[in-house]
Amino acid sequence: MANMTQISTVVFDVGRVLFEWDLRHLFAKLIPDSEELDWFLAHVVTPEWHFQHDAGRPLADMTAELTTQYPHYGPLIEAYRTRFNETIPGPVPGSLDIVHDLAAQDVPLFAITNFGAEFWDMFRPTQPIFDLFGDIVVSGVEKLAKPDPAIYALALERFGLQPGEAIFVDDNHANVVSARANGFAAHHFTDAGTLRAELVGLGLLQ
Repeated sequence: MANMTQISTVVFDVGRVLFEWDLRHLFAKLIPDSEELDWFLAHVVTPEWHFQHDAGRPLADMTAELTTQYPHYGPLIEAYRTRFNETIPGPVPGSLDIVHDLAAQDVPLFAITNFGAEFWDMFRPTQPIFDLFGDIVVSGVEKLAKPDPAIYALALERFGLQPGEAIFVDDNHANVVSARANGFAAHHFTDAGTLRAELVGLGLLQ
């Protein structure tokens, strides 16, 4: 714990830390039958399938392949491609306040997010909060995804950070473990209140 006082920088995950995310938010609007909705999200547009885009696979390849497999669901697969922002209903309660408060105290802010490049291009312009960040490593752009150690090494280099200088905040335990093994202090995010308390304890917030 001796190096805790050296932490000067906060690095955020985006999905489920800063912004809520769930494929169900979109498809519940499009599939009125709850049993069919559950089946569709378990077998067609699944989180595991979606994560291929986070890792760098082009959307056009993914959706064409899936539509061939499930032609009946072609319009819904197309909705995934064109209406992805509707899977993000809004901010995680309290998290953007923390970002604003850190920025007001001149704490350097960065992000590492598992996010498809094409979807990031759709989402990023809708959220001015990201203007407060010095840089953001996006998995789909780099074709590297958390918890791969290489993405943390890239982030340290890109952000100009030494190991131990930054605390990384992520809701995914595997990503937190990998961050700790690869140059970051880390906080396993559950809610904004707990995160704020840790940042106060580190002297990064009042």
